[in-house]
Amino acid sequence: MSEPVATEIRLRRTSRLLAVSFADGGRFELPFEYLRVYSPSAEVKGHGPGQEVLVRGKENVGIAAVEPVGQYAVKLVFDDGHDTGLYTWKYLHELGREYPGNWARYLERCAREPAATAAAQPHGCGHHQ
Repeated sequence: MSEPVATEIRLRRTSRLLAVSFADGGRFELPFEYLRVYSPSAEVKGHGPGQEVLVRGKENVGIAAVEPVGQYAVKLVFDDGHDTGLYTWKYLHELGREYPGNWARYLERCAREPAATAAAQPHGCGHHQ
């Protein structure tokens, strides 16, 4: 199977969705919150299996900019200051394909793992259900 190639990316700020179309016909509308909590950055992913960080309180996060990185990825600049994740076409395609399962696992983790402090992460998890 060849690597997915994004053909169009649209920022839908009002609905807080990133619409991504691929050459293979795949089309996904990915909520900003989902993209933020599944950022491919080391800050979120950790530095190895089992080190993933549970990110909370991002229900209202916005994307300030989408910056192209070569012909293979984009950098999403979130309005909470997070901008270190490179979203390759392959990763965006995977996030789109696996959205239902990924989102369910995220909500389960939120329910299972208590927030460190209510003040630091006031809103919990899961605006887009």
